[in-house]
Amino acid sequence: MGALAALVTGLTRINTSVLWLGRHIAWMALALMTAIILLQVFFRYVLNSALPWPEEAARALMIWMMALIAPGGYRWGAFVSIDMASEALPPTLRRILTLTLLLMSTVVLSILLYQAIQHFNSGFIFRSSTLKIPLAYVYLGMSVCFGLMLSVNVELALRTIGRMLGDAERFKKPEPPGFVGAD
Repeated sequence: MGALAALVTGLTRINTSVLWLGRHIAWMALALMTAIILLQVFFRYVLNSALPWPEEAARALMIWMMALIAPGGYRWGAFVSIDMASEALPPTLRRILTLTLLLMSTVVLSILLYQAIQHFNSGFIFRSSTLKIPLAYVYLGMSVCFGLMLSVNVELALRTIGRMLGDAERFKKPEPPGFVGAD
């Protein structure tokens, strides 16, 4: 039990730090994306001369924002889910179901990560049409997203195993941050 707790503690520290950084980069990407869109609105409707690059830049920022914030949402249970059936189960069966779903998610996330890395590698062949950067830098967001989600998934699975072994206090679900700037 001590080895499992040490593993979970280490993984929790890593995930907490990386997700904290990801949240801060994500809100900056959102702010920059908003500024770029407002700039395009000004140029298009006030100056009647649309810029060629803002749509592509905003799309790349949106992909990265989602890639950095989704793993935190997954960790803290912020995704939409239907849990009516699992909540009706006794605690032991609920934990078995949860672990089964987490193990299935590990397989799916591993496949998605592999495919995202392949897609990233092919992105060096093509450049974005207006920003003239390799599309690999945009595609990298998916590899980051699935890699972080896989790390969070492993943490959640290990916590579930710890609770199944009878130590619910030491292997509680991770607490969500109170707000974007929470430490």
